[in-house]
Amino acid sequence: MQDLLHAIGFIITFGMVFLSIIVAEAYYWHRKGRTDIYDFRETLASITTGAIYKIADGILIAVVITGLYDWVYQFGLQYQPVHGLWSVVLMFFLVDFVFYWYHRAMHNVRWLWAGHVTHHSSTRMNFSTALRQNFLYDLNFGWLIWWLPIALIGFNKDWAIIAIELNLAYQFFIHTESVRRLGWAEKVLNTPSHHRVHHGSNPAQIDTNFGGVLIIWDKLFGTFVDEQDAGEIKYGLTTRQPTTLNPIRLCTDEFFCMIGDVIRHRDLRILWKGPNWVENTYGRAADTEVSVSRQKTAP
Repeated sequence: MQDLLHAIGFIITFGMVFLSIIVAEAYYWHRKGRTDIYDFRETLASITTGAIYKIADGILIAVVITGLYDWVYQFGLQYQPVHGLWSVVLMFFLVDFVFYWYHRAMHNVRWLWAGHVTHHSSTRMNFSTALRQNFLYDLNFGWLIWWLPIALIGFNKDWAIIAIELNLAYQFFIHTESVRRLGWAEKVLNTPSHHRVHHGSNPAQIDTNFGGVLIIWDKLFGTFVDEQDAGEIKYGLTTRQPTTLNPIRLCTDEFFCMIGDVIRHRDLRILWKGPNWVENTYGRAADTEVSVSRQKTAP
């Protein structure tokens, strides 16, 4: 019960902060005469999907993840943080490093992409886009990629929750066109400039800049593209861009399309291959293009 109350408190606190920032940014662009940055109906859809996701996430953390974390902890290194600040720094880098690979997997495994696609379906880049998330994150077990390594090392469960939530909270602030370049920070941090490239749907922008707080992982593992080299950025999906703003459909269309592909082609590989592997392998009839999926080259 205590874990659930903590989750609810986090949702309410950060929710109010994020909504206030969204309103402020919308007002800023309205005063600048840029009516294309925000669309009320799309913003409402993003906020609604975000609320559904965060409620499901809070319940999952309180009911499942905390118990699983305690169980996994006993089989790990049971690291005892005795170095003060250095332990905090170690956790920060570990959480961000694991997120990089989790995020990269979401773009390369269709089972995970079926949840993440919702976040990329917005055709606008503003702070409300950060909230366009999918409750399927909590049902597809992808979160194990992020939580298990931290539990196996043995960090305190409460500190792990704080570190992960703060990592996600930081990412809210990189979903904007209001901030251009941030000087020296561009070399180390994931900034709005870098993340705009990540949300682009043109060929040079797809599958780039997966970092959470830090951009150094992309530079180390060859997935970094600077905004200055990315060309004109077009947000959204390159194929089957959704025409609905129904929050439930935004979250589930691609999942049902994926299941339909598995049944149609009787091929379970579709679940772990790239998002467009099925098109590249079997093709797709026009009347089956009902999902929100993103064109890319299968790994």
